[in-house]
Amino acid sequence: MNRSLRVLVAGGSLALVSLLAAAPNPAITDETKVPPYTLPEPLVCADGTPVRTVAMWEAKRRPELRGLFTREVYGRTPASLPAALRFEVTAVDRGALGGTATRKEVTVWFAAKADGARMHLLIYQPNGRKTPAPVFLGLNFFGNHSVHADPGIRLASPFIYYDADRYRPAAPGTPVKSEQRGVHAEKWQIEAVLARGFATATVWCHDLCPDRVGGLGENVPALFATGGAEQRAGDAWGAMGAWAWGLSRAMDYLATDPELDARRVAVHGFSRLGKAALWAAAQDERFAMLVSMGSGCGGAALSKRIYGETVAIINDKFPHWFAKNFRRYNDRESELPVDQHQLLALIAPRPLYVASAHGDSWSDPRGEFLGAQGAEPVYALYGKKGLGVNAMPGLDTPVGATIGYHNRTGKHDVTAYDWAQFLNFAERCWPR
Repeated sequence: MNRSLRVLVAGGSLALVSLLAAAPNPAITDETKVPPYTLPEPLVCADGTPVRTVAMWEAKRRPELRGLFTREVYGRTPASLPAALRFEVTAVDRGALGGTATRKEVTVWFAAKADGARMHLLIYQPNGRKTPAPVFLGLNFFGNHSVHADPGIRLASPFIYYDADRYRPAAPGTPVKSEQRGVHAEKWQIEAVLARGFATATVWCHDLCPDRVGGLGENVPALFATGGAEQRAGDAWGAMGAWAWGLSRAMDYLATDPELDARRVAVHGFSRLGKAALWAAAQDERFAMLVSMGSGCGGAALSKRIYGETVAIINDKFPHWFAKNFRRYNDRESELPVDQHQLLALIAPRPLYVASAHGDSWSDPRGEFLGAQGAEPVYALYGKKGLGVNAMPGLDTPVGATIGYHNRTGKHDVTAYDWAQFLNFAERCWPR
């Protein structure tokens, strides 16, 4: 891509200098070509002081790391909440899914105007529980109606699919096609979650920030006057930050619902929404568990391995996701002052589960395993056991204690196998 820069030269004349913006280096998907790298220590402060106690981690190192990720990777989250923040339960069906569940729909308002920024929270909770249900909370890609074919779910604004992870808005007034209901049901396994005694809750990520470059001028980013993808400040948040913020607003509602156990909310996400879930959990300690599936670069995978999707590739392809400051490290990962094992460490001592798929080289399964492994020293500081293995486990072989991991046979996806492991992990960490 050619770019031009006008510069003022001596004598007041203008010269036009043409710059050729370098394309990102090609992705490495051969383990033998991973360059040597050195990971920054999670338990050594910026001034060189070693962290030997939980008190020092929580008072000094944890805030230090969170500040680095805020400034250099994800951008600033607004310090205050909208004055108009409120919840409206718009629908409740106590006999949903053949009587096995209660379906709730909640509008979370961020602005006073009827057409202002808001999000729609969909909840299914199991009927018959004598105690409040723990919750799996995550964002979805294609609208709440995509997670289950239940005809009672409110339809989101229409859009048109053109591949597995992309979409574009339809013309105003275009009806949502019936086949769009439940299009991602396999990724959610709602009946299986309910059968194990858990509730599930979800929000469409577009309610918060549309996943396109211009999306930073809409919805939540617009509410906080973020600015465009190129016009915003270097440390301003992008879509990833807005999505994470929305997960915390969903948590605000869950904390008010006596039928749900707000002390046991697992925030989860797949692919780009796994990145957002990780950043949400790193900032908001009310999330009692983090589950990341195929989150890759900017998620659970180590950036300094430069394997699969890299910092340069992700910033070039999705310039609206992260802070502009993150672009400083395009093809310069060695200069990053942090890496993702430190972000995973910010979850400690809460249970953490990282999952990969063997056929998903773009997300770097080994890098995701090493990210989880690199968080272990902080968990050990709390007296928590980590993965319990020194080497990456075989396929379809879950490992771990407070930190869990598996590398599943197959491609970039969320499957029934993955959900079985997530639920097993949650039951082990949260016994009834």
